[in-house]
Amino acid sequence: MIRVVLDTNLLISALINPRGAPVSLLDAWRQARCELITSKEQLLELGAVARRPQLRPYTTPARVGRFITDLRLLARVLNRLPLVDRSPDPGDSLLLAMAHAGRADFLVTGDKCDALMSANHGDAQIVTARQLVTVLRS
Repeated sequence: MIRVVLDTNLLISALINPRGAPVSLLDAWRQARCELITSKEQLLELGAVARRPQLRPYTTPARVGRFITDLRLLARVLNRLPLVDRSPDPGDSLLLAMAHAGRADFLVTGDKCDALMSANHGDAQIVTARQLVTVLRS
């Protein structure tokens, strides 16, 4: 099964927008067409970001809580991550650590960060959500 790490911004996008590639990826995960890899750190980050005032018009605290609970129960949650310090953005380092520890096939991001794209990330291919949707459909 394909192992996937999704950038937190894509998880937020899927939470607040019922259409688009990020939702398609979560649908594929729920249909057991891929394994979603996350971590305790990412779930904490997701909760903090999703509850920001600017996102309140798009979701509710209850919906955010249910989403995080689903991820905690159904995704592969990594408890220990290696130290990865290959990017000036700590969020990128978190993604790289999850990809490495979870032996991800794909790290999915909308980020255009050169540091992330050029960082050593093991066997994981760094792709956009749309690119992975295409892979999962084939």
